[in-house]
Amino acid sequence: MTVSFQRSAGVVAMLLAVTLGLSSCGNTIRGIGNDLGNAVDATQDAGRSVANSVN
Repeated sequence: MTVSFQRSAGVVAMLLAVTLGLSSCGNTIRGIGNDLGNAVDATQDAGRSVANSVN
């Protein structure tokens, strides 16, 4: 194995690791966004229920 082959294989491995890491972060951020959206919806529904029970 030549040094240039080892170096290019290392670069490819690093790019693959970075790509996988960033895609994992993207999934986590989307998941958090969905969770927060659901929490807001649930809070609004609870507020409407309280307001309707007062009337």
